[in-house]
Amino acid sequence: MVVGPPPGSEWMLQLVWLFTLALPIACIAWTVTHEEVFREPREYCEERSRNAKSLTVRKFFYLFTCEYCFSHWVTFFFLFLTRYKLLLDDWRGYILSAFALVAVANLYISSFARLRQEVKSEKLEAKTKEKVLEQVKKAEDQPQAQISPPPQISPQIPASPWRESPRR
Repeated sequence: MVVGPPPGSEWMLQLVWLFTLALPIACIAWTVTHEEVFREPREYCEERSRNAKSLTVRKFFYLFTCEYCFSHWVTFFFLFLTRYKLLLDDWRGYILSAFALVAVANLYISSFARLRQEVKSEKLEAKTKEKVLEQVKKAEDQPQAQISPPPQISPQIPASPWRESPRR
């Protein structure tokens, strides 16, 4: 049994499809534009987007470095693959679904970027606290310089002229 996209009359199911289809779109767009797996092709595209002589070539290569721009192309691919239409069962449904999928996918991308930034910040804060703790432990473990108390000076009472001299 082949399951296709829901018809326009089933709007709740269409919303489920919208939020579900946006997930792989966001994942693909993020992975291609940010992750280490695609670093070399992305660096090539970045270089070409800055240094190409033609404006169209620069803009073409820029599409592969920007997650927002790239998510449009991934969305078009998924619309072709699934034939998903939002609310309307004609060509207008494709237009609505394209913009809605891009918007939801970019909400996912923004949320993931923020979460990732917070995790990096927490890791950095934890490392800083670890270093401070290590320095404190090192300072505690090192023997302190022995400071000897000042020598006790026994009080010597000088001979007083009013003192009685011992009897002879």
